[in-house]
Amino acid sequence: SYSFCTLLVITSPNHNMAPNKQQIGMHNDEGDFVELYIPRKCSATNQLIHATDHAAVQLNVGDVDDSGNYTNTYKTYCFSGFIREKGGSDQALNRLTLRDRILREC
Repeated sequence: SYSFCTLLVITSPNHNMAPNKQQIGMHNDEGDFVELYIPRKCSATNQLIHATDHAAVQLNVGDVDDSGNYTNTYKTYCFSGFIREKGGSDQALNRLTLRDRILREC
């Protein structure tokens, strides 16, 4: 059995003109080009986290000053479902926070 597909091409009267880059894509109120989807990377493996990876998590670890008050800044760590399935996210979070000097070795 065969299936047929019909393609309808609509062109403007000025079809020889290439589309303006300003017209293509998503724009915010100021006219700046913005992306709808920005992929995340796993902090432990540096691999892209797919949009369908529903086991992936993103953790924001807040920065504190010397007296222990939150400074309204944070560091973001993302872990893919693969790392979480293997049980490696706890060790990876400890390694990354040691690297970023959030935790200290005892």
